[in-house]
Amino acid sequence: MSAFRRMGAWIEGGAVRFRVWAPDHERVEIVTYGEDGQAITGAIEARPEGGGYFEATAPGLGAGALYKVRLDGEGPFPDPYSRAQPRGVHGPSAVDDPSFAWTDAGWGGVALEDLVIYEVHVGTATPEGTFDALIGRLGELRALGVTAIELMPVASFPGARGWGYDGVDLFAPAASYGGPAGLRRLVDAAHGAGLGVILDCVYNHLGPDGNYLRAYARRYFTERHTTPWGEAVNYDGEGAEQVRALAITNAEMWIRDYHIDGLRLDATHAILDDTEPHILREIAERARAAGAGRRVVVIAEDSQNDARLVTPVEQGGHGLDAVWADDFHHELRVCFAGDRDGYFEDHRGTAEDIAATIRKGWLYEGQVSRHAGKPRGTPAEPVPPPRFVHCIQNHDQIGNRALGDRLGERVSPAAFRAMSALLLVTPYTPLLFMGQEWNARTPFQYFTDHHPELGRLVTEGRRREFRYFTSFGGAEVPDPQDPATFQRSKLSFGERERPEHAGVLAWYRALLALRAAHPAMKGRARRDFSVEALSPDAIRIERRGGEAAVVVLVALRGALSLDLGGADARVLAFSEEPRFGGAASSAGAPLERGRVDIEGPAALILEVRRA
Repeated sequence: MSAFRRMGAWIEGGAVRFRVWAPDHERVEIVTYGEDGQAITGAIEARPEGGGYFEATAPGLGAGALYKVRLDGEGPFPDPYSRAQPRGVHGPSAVDDPSFAWTDAGWGGVALEDLVIYEVHVGTATPEGTFDALIGRLGELRALGVTAIELMPVASFPGARGWGYDGVDLFAPAASYGGPAGLRRLVDAAHGAGLGVILDCVYNHLGPDGNYLRAYARRYFTERHTTPWGEAVNYDGEGAEQVRALAITNAEMWIRDYHIDGLRLDATHAILDDTEPHILREIAERARAAGAGRRVVVIAEDSQNDARLVTPVEQGGHGLDAVWADDFHHELRVCFAGDRDGYFEDHRGTAEDIAATIRKGWLYEGQVSRHAGKPRGTPAEPVPPPRFVHCIQNHDQIGNRALGDRLGERVSPAAFRAMSALLLVTPYTPLLFMGQEWNARTPFQYFTDHHPELGRLVTEGRRREFRYFTSFGGAEVPDPQDPATFQRSKLSFGERERPEHAGVLAWYRALLALRAAHPAMKGRARRDFSVEALSPDAIRIERRGGEAAVVVLVALRGALSLDLGGADARVLAFSEEPRFGGAASSAGAPLERGRVDIEGPAALILEVRRA
């Protein structure tokens, strides 16, 4: 692997060194600032190194020093390679000291096959909304059965609140969350609790507010490709070497300097690169190498069902570890909630299609998508099941709804428990969105903190987006700029004490304990499980391994009656037991004398011993 130049500011030999890439400019100066926010007289002249690079050294400066960069007399601007932005994306950059008293020397990461991912938005996961506050929740998440938390983007974004997908300072953890030191404390504590940490990274675009890359070099972006956000990041045109380095060294930094265990790459279908090796492959290879022997996973978020993403490099793929497979979510959503707008029109939600999706990993393998008007997908069979990430909720599927309403607002508690079983009993990698484990009812709405002009455009665009959705009743779309929209999205932990939520939490604990401990649930290969539609209203899943199989019978709706034919079976868990919030009574046991009788929606989990 070729070495990239170190960029930004770093401490070396009692001084701070700076390196800037500004190929469109002839003169670069480092402007330093005092604690009062005022520029210090006498800028530091950076000397050209060739290739558009400039370097400067400042003896006497150290960790916490504030600076900006002046380009041909313009600016000064924040450093896009800054490791800290303590005063926001428009304020001075800060020198970060990456040294930290790590206590995780024995931590080896989490194997892909063991992943149970818990997606978290730092700002709304606790009342305080910080890295440090999240530490207090780690023990209960591990006890639940989660093995890794996945943080929504933490790179600095405009304002004090946001989802993070409009980040602009990719190397600087958001100050509103606790900055670099807070993130290191969180990761170290997570490892101590037995949890991995996956970080959501956005390399397909940068936000508009606070994005100063064009001030340094126009060639960071290209019109050769377009994305939903406009012109693409230039990963394959003139000057692309340093643009690629921006993303690749960012990925390396999270793994090396913050001990992150994995990356979730946002919208990889919009990371456009016509060269070889593809930048996705380079990101994955460099991230793993930065782990220095620790397990590192790289996961794509991609809607195209493209197996090439997770196909090994030696077989012609990009070599990532896993990919989000949304067909599972869509089929269940159509079946239980009846959604039909947008991409849901491609899904029927039948027992047959749900079973096919579970059998394969995703449903579309090249069939024509009515929504897209073209074929979608590639064959799933060559891909091992753990490489598919399944969910029944995530930040997009909640927050991109007009009101940010969660699944529990659209389906019955019984349906929610049945959907949860379908998620957690398969060999695929499950992802939970924060609060899902107790069927949280707090919304997760779209919120921003832009300057007034951009904020007004965002609000108008958000409301225009949902004007014609038939599933949206026409109520006022929450204003993303209103601080109340952010506050409404914070989890309410008091919900867990209510019986209707406590039962769901007990169900999740039971499902995840079964997934972790039962021998039949250990195998993740395709040969270790099977699935079939028993009828238009029921599905049977079998997991095999050890002396007994685990058989999961799910009634999507209506009654399911099934004779087990004399098999030696016992009930492991039934979603409608009162301890899980159901209404079943002992007089109506789901299994009697070898016969199953349940009323859907419901999930019955049996252990069946081999004859």
